[in-house]
Amino acid sequence: MHPFASYVLRSYYQATGWNDDNLYSNLTRSSTAILDFTIPKGLMFNISKAPNSLFKTTYSMNALPSLNGSVGYIFTSCDLDVKGSNSVRFKDMVERFKVYDAPRIPEAKEQIWQGGERVDLRGTIYVPTARLDALYSTRLSRTLQLSVAGISNPTPSQRASLTMSQSQAQMQKEAEAAQGGSNVMFSLQHDTGRWCTEYSYSADDGMLGARVLHNFGKLALDGAESSSKERVKRVDEEEAMEGGLKGRFSAGAEIYFSAKEKSAGISTGLRFTTLPDATPPSFHVPSSSSDAATPVSSLSQPPTTLTATLNPMMGHISTAYAARVSRDLSLCSRFDFNVYSYESEWTMGTEWWMRRATKGKEKDVPQTASVKGIEAQLKTAPIVEKVVLANDVHGVLKARVSTNADVSIMWETRLRNALFSLGVVSDLSNRSKPIRSVGLEIAYFSSE
Repeated sequence: MHPFASYVLRSYYQATGWNDDNLYSNLTRSSTAILDFTIPKGLMFNISKAPNSLFKTTYSMNALPSLNGSVGYIFTSCDLDVKGSNSVRFKDMVERFKVYDAPRIPEAKEQIWQGGERVDLRGTIYVPTARLDALYSTRLSRTLQLSVAGISNPTPSQRASLTMSQSQAQMQKEAEAAQGGSNVMFSLQHDTGRWCTEYSYSADDGMLGARVLHNFGKLALDGAESSSKERVKRVDEEEAMEGGLKGRFSAGAEIYFSAKEKSAGISTGLRFTTLPDATPPSFHVPSSSSDAATPVSSLSQPPTTLTATLNPMMGHISTAYAARVSRDLSLCSRFDFNVYSYESEWTMGTEWWMRRATKGKEKDVPQTASVKGIEAQLKTAPIVEKVVLANDVHGVLKARVSTNADVSIMWETRLRNALFSLGVVSDLSNRSKPIRSVGLEIAYFSSE
């Protein structure tokens, strides 16, 4: 599940009208949500509190296999409607498969902060390692956003310098110099809807990077304007043939160079996704019995995403196919291949949403064909009670299996007022120890 800090950051993007999905780094988000889910490590507890709409605190503790924890503080310049763990929309706390909306120009929200800037600032300190993480994000304009991330990780020699001799401390520093204790990263994003570019710099290794993503087809605003205009059909125009998937393409690439390592890299990717409004009616809970009787032949195409990425320098090729085959079931398949070593891996995964069927009573009065007898029928007709199923999602089950004998299962749910995440990672090729790890994470946060 998403950490509380990530949930607040996503809420900040939504409140400021920034589209975080229109990035090259998130090109394969639909498939990675099913295949690359993270299993909790050991036993983890997370407690967060939002005393007001601007300031939040979060605490976490890892009890197993070692005892450690962290304390974090989050500040935003705009009011955020952060829900508690008992009332937050469950799908907002889980990385899941979805067909994202059509790209659009970021919204220009009314500025409410001094200097005309919107700011998101957070920091986390870890105990007992004394590591400090910080993130600063601000909107420079309607289409520009700046993010600065910093990491300060004191080495053991710095913490124990008082108990070590000078020669021992010098040897320890030389051994740990290659690890790098601190780093500052800058990221500048420019999103115009059709084009999205991102420039990054890492001070630790002097790495410069640039990413670009281009969306083909019409933007969301263009589609709304074109739908309002009635199109005149030509006399010699033929009817459009049905069949196949209807959607849009996106293509992007990235290039980076490290001055310290004297190395460079490049990658490119292509994505096809169906239109968000192509969701079949069967994916929604029917509001009446007439909706449930809709024939299957009249349903539209299922939400589908296809991606292909290529790293020519490393010789790595990856293709993925993800689709929602029913209202609560999504399937994904990915094939990775290296043209230099001829190594390959085939990974399959699934995502199944569990719903709680709550019964509600709805009064219904049968209709009559006689206009004169309507008033009499309303007085004497018996009240018919019919059951209505609510859209209450309370859990999700994810599973993946690969040709490397790696099998992982994770169950995430909400029990009472807390969120639970339980996962198992196994290796079927190791008969002596088939279970690699088992993890449980419990999260509770309140907005009162």
